[in-house]
Amino acid sequence: MKVRPWQVEAARTEFDHPLLQLEAQELRAGADRRQAVVLRSADWVNVIPLIEGEPGADGKGATVVLIRQWRFGRAAESLEIPGGIVEPGEEAGVAAARELHEETGYRPGTVERLGEVEPNPAILDNVCSLWLARDLVYTGDPIGDGSEELEVVHVPLAEIPELIARGEISHSLVVTAFYFYARRYGFS
Repeated sequence: MKVRPWQVEAARTEFDHPLLQLEAQELRAGADRRQAVVLRSADWVNVIPLIEGEPGADGKGATVVLIRQWRFGRAAESLEIPGGIVEPGEEAGVAAARELHEETGYRPGTVERLGEVEPNPAILDNVCSLWLARDLVYTGDPIGDGSEELEVVHVPLAEIPELIARGEISHSLVVTAFYFYARRYGFS
């Protein structure tokens, strides 16, 4: 069976919130009709903040700056990399640097695009770009966006694969960011 493009015949906003809108759609493909829902959201960014060290006799290498926060959808704490919404008119790399600073207190010297994914194209219309931040400068405590409670956590880069394997890092977009990082740089 061939995949058919569905045309939107009618759409109405059922719910409007600053983070997203729920849109109900009436669709048509030839003589077939169906309904769908789409969550409309701004694009997102996630950024891996890396404090690079020299591996050596002391066993220290690169460290990742993570955040721990409460996630209401799962009603549980989550260990993640910084991330958030790209504001209207803002470039994604600028948003990555802004989110990093707001959530960790670090400003990046450089941000490098690692890739881009579709968080869930079955129901979401946005993309999430994934970034690597280097040459970090600590400027003080995180400022957040006024609604976040964040704990900053420093973890050796070499421990990230094990944290993912144990489920301590389970946010799919965070795991995906580390996948893109590992494809380019590896973990050792």
